[in-house]
Amino acid sequence: MKINILYEDNHILIAEKPVNIPSQKDSSNDPDILTILKNDIRERYNKPGNVYLGLLHRLDRPAGGVMAFARTSKAASRISAQLRSGEFKKKYLAVVHGKMNKPSGKLINFIMKDKKTNTGNL
Repeated sequence: MKINILYEDNHILIAEKPVNIPSQKDSSNDPDILTILKNDIRERYNKPGNVYLGLLHRLDRPAGGVMAFARTSKAASRISAQLRSGEFKKKYLAVVHGKMNKPSGKLINFIMKDKKTNTGNL
């Protein structure tokens, strides 16, 4: 599976996670974006052995979107500190079908997890 890489340098990698792909390996053993990207780096740069790629945050399996990964442990430490301090921000955009009453708004809801299929449901 080919993942769309939006930006990459020696410290970070920004990629687009497709819908219904786990962020990291789980009990389903389905292909996950972290492993796919590690294999991609190994092939593109002809790296032997283990490839370091730090998972900085996750997106739920049903969600697609942009994810940031650390290429070094130093970058992982610094970006993790930014996440904890609130300096690193995440935004979610929902695509809807039909006509909405207002052009913008805020939905607050909870997703219930189906442990058998490792998926979320509203």
